Amino acid sequence: MESNEQVVEWSVVPSDIGPLLLAATRAGLVTVAFHARPVVRDKALGQLRTRLGAEPVEAPDSALLAEPVRQFAAYFAGGLREFSLALDWSLSSGFQREVLRELASGVPYGTVVGYGALASRVGQPGAAQAVGAAMGSNPLPVVVPCHRVVESDGGLGGFGGGTETKRQLLALEGILPQPLF
Repeated sequence: MESNEQVVEWSVVPSDIGPLLLAATRAGLVTVAFHARPVVRDKALGQLRTRLGAEPVEAPDSALLAEPVRQFAAYFAGGLREFSLALDWSLSSGFQREVLRELASGVPYGTVVGYGALASRVGQPGAAQAVGAAMGSNPLPVVVPCHRVVESDGGLGGFGGGTETKRQLLALEGILPQPLF
């Protein structure tokens, strides 16, 4: 295999919010997919195949995934507050990428930001809905913490992994109370 050939390795790992599909290229972690049961997993792999032009290869012992797997486990165990992973941003571009990069660097663990405030941070104060669209297409949830973006009135807002998953992530970070059951 030539060194410039695109490589995409993936694995499904357990987490407190259900199985996660993690995929990485030589550049870094490229996607995280929630609820990675077969139908969701196959759809995510199809999107990777189409968007990256490479056949994703299942690699549970992948060197590319070893550090992401370790950091996800530490995050869910409460021992990691900030991911320090190489990220492959090739599945985002333009305004979306700008918003996601600001979110990743500017909204730390245990805090939240409103859609409008995030839009203002990237110089587009009227673009709250576009920020919402960027959150919905985030290829790297949890690492790029779209769960920390909430409505200005205190509502949770939407979430690609479902509102219960968002609630669980915010509870893990101490923003919401843990559920009673």
